[in-house]
Amino acid sequence: MGKKKLDVMAKEREVFIHGQLDEEGNVVVPGCVRNGIDEKSADKIFDEMAEFAKYAFNKSHAACYAVVAYRTAYLKAYYPAEFMAATLNSFLGNLDKIPQYIDECKKLGIQILKPDINRSSTKFTVEDGKIRFGLGSIKNVGTVPVDNIVKERKQNGEYKSFTDFCERIADEAVNKKCVESLIKAGTFESFEQTRSTLLASFETIMDTIQSGRKKGFKGQVSMFDLGSEEEQEQLNDIKYTYEEHKELPNKELLSLEKEMLGIYISGHPLEKLRAQIEAKTNINTIELRNITDKMSSSMGQENQMNMNEKLKYKDGQNVRYAGIITSIKKKYTKNNKIMAFVTIEDLYGTAEIICFENSYKKAGESLVEENIVIVDGRLSIREDENATIIANDIRDFGEQKQKILTLDITSCDEIQKEKLRGAIRFFTGDKNNINVQIKIGEEVKPCGQIYLTDDILTIFRQIVGDNKAYVV
Repeated sequence: MGKKKLDVMAKEREVFIHGQLDEEGNVVVPGCVRNGIDEKSADKIFDEMAEFAKYAFNKSHAACYAVVAYRTAYLKAYYPAEFMAATLNSFLGNLDKIPQYIDECKKLGIQILKPDINRSSTKFTVEDGKIRFGLGSIKNVGTVPVDNIVKERKQNGEYKSFTDFCERIADEAVNKKCVESLIKAGTFESFEQTRSTLLASFETIMDTIQSGRKKGFKGQVSMFDLGSEEEQEQLNDIKYTYEEHKELPNKELLSLEKEMLGIYISGHPLEKLRAQIEAKTNINTIELRNITDKMSSSMGQENQMNMNEKLKYKDGQNVRYAGIITSIKKKYTKNNKIMAFVTIEDLYGTAEIICFENSYKKAGESLVEENIVIVDGRLSIREDENATIIANDIRDFGEQKQKILTLDITSCDEIQKEKLRGAIRFFTGDKNNINVQIKIGEEVKPCGQIYLTDDILTIFRQIVGDNKAYVV
């Protein structure tokens, strides 16, 4: 049964259900009916196979993909660092994907090294089983300046100091914006000056070099060029003056790193909270991105409905998400009501949270950039749109909120409702109590408190449905 061979499948349906006899009346293919399967069930089974055959790979495609899958698995198993470096290079410039694969590197035990002016190449490279961040991936740098920097380093050796770097790239296509980005990204940390000192001094140093070039210093011998290498290095301290500053706070260094690299390498502000976040939330950016990818691959309304059935998460489902607020965009509706689009970053990337007037006002002082928050809301899944979360509540991550068990009985019959009433009465206790509310359509009514465990929650889900009994 192959792709597009619908006429063949139609002929085979009768054989599949009722079997096939040879010219002498002997049974060649017994068929489902002879094997004790009723005709209706057999017909349904064949329909499912036929539906699959509409999009199934033919044998040649399947064989090719099998080979590719085997080779890919082999490389990831035996050359994990090289494999992940190549994967990261394939997503250069895609800040949505890189954090996901950086996290995969961490899970594989592969360390990501900071970009370094004397160690990094243009792309991600492997260094002693570790992956070195490429200079070409730094914001505002570009491949042409990086290629010149790397070429100069290969030809004339490593850069000995920041001033040595500035002197050697003065004639190359490396401007102040590029150097500033390299400083912010921490590529000069192997030198003695702090990042704050370099940020305060680099423009003056570069201007001094350019001024000297214009005055004809290049190619001429000056008093600073005399003596040993040690003496020349000492004289460089006189020639170039640094505006000394203490190093920036770690929070600011991480912020600069995120700005320039698109990710945190030296440490994520949420890393210490990873266990708490995983315990308190039920969705993250990777899962939101997977929902979007699966929906975008569906074709037409029918396929979208089928896809909705297969998705782990459903449109309108209650979810909990946590992360750092990176931006807040306020808007006003046609009715002059305030709302906001809040971008929140977790350990794997960023997600957009929609806050309408009620949730916006309720959030209050929690809606501040760089604040760590937890979001209770519902999923919004639409074809050709990114999966988003519509917020019901946004609060500081450390703030506790009393949990509520919601039981959606909109589609329950009387037997289910009676079972539910009995279960609520039975599990009323005096410890580990949480509030219970009944949902009918859009209406929600409180329904007392019960003693709740994972096993008890399973019982309620068996009564009303898996997605209709949830704790938020």
